[in-house]
Amino acid sequence: MSANKSSGALSPPSDGSGTAAPDDPLEPSAGALQPPAAGIEAWTDRYFVKTKQTIGRFGDKTVCYAVFMRRPVIFTPRLMLRWIEEVTAARGIDVRIDLNYREGDWVGAGEPLLYITGSFYHLVDLETLYLQKLGASCVAAYNAYTMCTDLPKVAFLAMDARHCAGTEMAEMMAYAAAVGSAAARRESGARGFIGNANDATAHYFGQTKGLGTMPHALIGYAGSTLRAAEMFAETFPGDDLTVLVDYFGREVTDTLEVCRRFPDLAAAGRLAARLDTHGGRFLEGLDPQASYAVLERHAPLAVRRYRNDTELRYLTGTGVSAAAIFHMREQLDAAGFPRVRIVASSGFDVQKCKVMADIDAPIDAIGTGSYLPDTWKETYATADIVEYDGVASVKIGREFLLKRRAAVRAP
Repeated sequence: MSANKSSGALSPPSDGSGTAAPDDPLEPSAGALQPPAAGIEAWTDRYFVKTKQTIGRFGDKTVCYAVFMRRPVIFTPRLMLRWIEEVTAARGIDVRIDLNYREGDWVGAGEPLLYITGSFYHLVDLETLYLQKLGASCVAAYNAYTMCTDLPKVAFLAMDARHCAGTEMAEMMAYAAAVGSAAARRESGARGFIGNANDATAHYFGQTKGLGTMPHALIGYAGSTLRAAEMFAETFPGDDLTVLVDYFGREVTDTLEVCRRFPDLAAAGRLAARLDTHGGRFLEGLDPQASYAVLERHAPLAVRRYRNDTELRYLTGTGVSAAAIFHMREQLDAAGFPRVRIVASSGFDVQKCKVMADIDAPIDAIGTGSYLPDTWKETYATADIVEYDGVASVKIGREFLLKRRAAVRAP
């Protein structure tokens, strides 16, 4: 298999050839790519299997597939390419792949992402599976890129694994967040995603282990937020401490109690309160009137220019609203803990991040899995054959796929 410069190479290349360096954090985890070559027939669309049998009877041709998506995306081809590489190696065949963009590039709707050229007999049964490995990750990377770009000063933690349909999807989403984050760092200097919640995919973020401190279950086990913090500090004495503070509905009270118990960590900026208040109630000390008052003090134009009910809820509603975040920052500062950080979670998707960016909400970090694609039909990647034995041919309405192909083939 070859990925040629006519297309752009995966980044970062080790020697300009497009081959990833051995220690490249974006390399797939061991055992992540499924199915193996022997299992392809069982998992591919049956009409492709029948087509392969027909080609075997009447003779092979060299074909070129154009792969594209119907919405803007960030290009994340690596998992797909590595799977194709493994399958073609197992079959002992050579396939040419022309990437039209570099990994992490923005790509417009309908633009051919890449071309795959080789034996029709050996490629026809791969389409179902390589498209699965491309579309969703490209959309997730786009979402992660947008969130990081909108909030360049905020550190993000990928907490998507629990929302994924199995470990292969979790691999795809971690990779996507890392690629989108890296693109945001290059283009806007964003902090981006600094880690994720499990060990298996931590390498995508330059980490050896997942990040995180405590779930609600630990607080329930401990009997109080303070006791859970003490247990964690005793068990992991060298770690920074992020305390989940909504279990008892006393976000402010419990946060300040923990701060007073660990003043050294608070003063050193090594203590954080994680706000995860659910949408069924307001954060401690707030109601609709108080929420409006908080925003009036800190972002007086915010409510005057909101555009829909969802944005208004993000500003002044229940759960982890902008008002809740400003209120917590007020209480920490007034109590003498200006260096205690605020970690926000609970539904921080692209739209919510845009609202928080618009009013410069005082968030230090966001834990989120909401960069996962929201509308699954937008993740559908498509492949069309555009050449048979070097002769251009594509179904009516897809002629646009030929334009970039001509440029790729030009000397």
